[in-house]
Amino acid sequence: MVTIFVKETTMKMNRIVIFLLFCVGQLSWSQMQFYAESSKNNVHYNERFSVDFIMNFDGDNFEEPNFEASGFTVVFGPSQSISSSIIYGKASYTKTYSFVLKPNKKGLTTIKQAAIEYNGKIYKTAPIKINVIDGNDAPDPNTITPNKTNTSGLFLVADISNTSPYVNEPVTITYKLYFGYNLRITNDFGEISVPKYNNFWSQNFPITNFVGYEGSYKGNKMRYTILKKVVLYPQKAGLLQIDPLILQIDYETITGKTDFWGDPIGIRDSKRVSSGVQSLQIKPLPEAGKPADFAGAVGNFQFSMTPTRTSVKNGEPIDLELIVSGNGNLKLFNLPKPKADDELEIYDPEHKEQVVTNESGMTGKIIDKYTIIPQYKGNYAIKPVQFSYFDTQTKSYKTLSSKEIKIDVLDGPAPTGNNPKPNTANTATIKPKETKTSAWWYSLIAVPILGVIAFVWLKKKKQKPVLEEAKTVVSERLSKIYLTEAKANLDNKDVFYVALEKALHNFLKAKLNIETSEMSKDTIRELLKAKKVDDTAISGFIKLMENSDMARYAPASSTAIHYDYDEAERLINTLEKQLS
Repeated sequence: MVTIFVKETTMKMNRIVIFLLFCVGQLSWSQMQFYAESSKNNVHYNERFSVDFIMNFDGDNFEEPNFEASGFTVVFGPSQSISSSIIYGKASYTKTYSFVLKPNKKGLTTIKQAAIEYNGKIYKTAPIKINVIDGNDAPDPNTITPNKTNTSGLFLVADISNTSPYVNEPVTITYKLYFGYNLRITNDFGEISVPKYNNFWSQNFPITNFVGYEGSYKGNKMRYTILKKVVLYPQKAGLLQIDPLILQIDYETITGKTDFWGDPIGIRDSKRVSSGVQSLQIKPLPEAGKPADFAGAVGNFQFSMTPTRTSVKNGEPIDLELIVSGNGNLKLFNLPKPKADDELEIYDPEHKEQVVTNESGMTGKIIDKYTIIPQYKGNYAIKPVQFSYFDTQTKSYKTLSSKEIKIDVLDGPAPTGNNPKPNTANTATIKPKETKTSAWWYSLIAVPILGVIAFVWLKKKKQKPVLEEAKTVVSERLSKIYLTEAKANLDNKDVFYVALEKALHNFLKAKLNIETSEMSKDTIRELLKAKKVDDTAISGFIKLMENSDMARYAPASSTAIHYDYDEAERLINTLEKQLS
């Protein structure tokens, strides 16, 4: 009984195994799919279309058909996509190789088989028949069809606010990318060539958030997005050209189909677009009516000159601010310089810019802050100052004037330069009478005169430390201001070295009590040695001054600029300690 049972059981098991193997084989055969699919079977000669090779297994060593032999050019591809999902426990897998093709000849043609390898076996697709018809039946997808709502194409346009501005009148260029309703644009724009804007002052405004707008291009409805904006101030008159902006744009053409998830399927492509060369006819500023003191300001401005105080003691500094505010080329002209009586010593200004450049140009104010130190007791004047500019709205020159400022110096020595000079026109023919008392008479007159001279000399000597202390304070302050300005302009070589030189000169003025005209290398070395400064610091400071002077007229790397600034800080701190 047992033997019979085992034999029957074995026979049943064999049958089950054979049945399962047959089912698995049938299942595997029925699930393995590899086929080709074209987006169109009738294609116009100048039309692009897509061909997909789709499989439901992870094959390797894909071999594409010889498209060229079949009369097609591969515009894009192959691109590979994979999708997999599990729905209600049922797994699905799809792998696709996609191509975008363009026909080279007309007539009925065949795209031959593609091949793929899987588990040692080769699978092939069935050939596809494509009928290429006359290109006149449909336009090229990259050309414009008038009055067509779903216009295709990709165009980069430079929209210029004013193609005929005056010199230093602002111009805004807006770069717009127009695209058809059937295109989907990515945010990755490869810059092939960027304009340098020669003969223009320029400020870029890159766009970080791309927004789609409805618009029209050459009379056709399209969408567009703004890629960047640039504000320009032309610096010379005549015909000026702007090089094209050239970009590589990646995009997708919507096919009208959807993928497994219901998302629209697009054909990926890339195109190089150019804004083209742009020409501007720049008008010169008119010569008629141009003020003699005109310094190039163009816009709409206000002007003021204001002192911090008008009544001071001898040696007390006065801050005088000249301010120009408004809209225009604020960073591109110099303010007028104040003039005052000789008894008021005016120092170099501290320049400040509180200017914002927006999409329509510059707005804000610029300030020159002067320090003035009175030398003598008395009443003195800061002369009126005129500021002229060209108003682009009225197309005429305008001149603004400040009022004269009176300065009252309450104490200090009297100015000797104002004493009247004796009239010697007729003294050549007058001879004193020879008398025995002439010597006594001269000595009697000389004593009070010498007394007055001695009194004035002593008073001036008493006042001199006050003046020198005030000058030292001003020079120390200017040195710090210019060093700060140099630090703020590490990326601007010319401005950096001008500020650095002024910082070094004012430091020496404060510490050695010398003027800029006296600052020879030998004099500086001699004065610093006399003050017991070590040779290393002296040589380093003089070397830094030489570097600053040479770098203004020769190329300087960013590394050299940063090094010179660090050296300036170190040497000024070193000398400060040794001179204190």
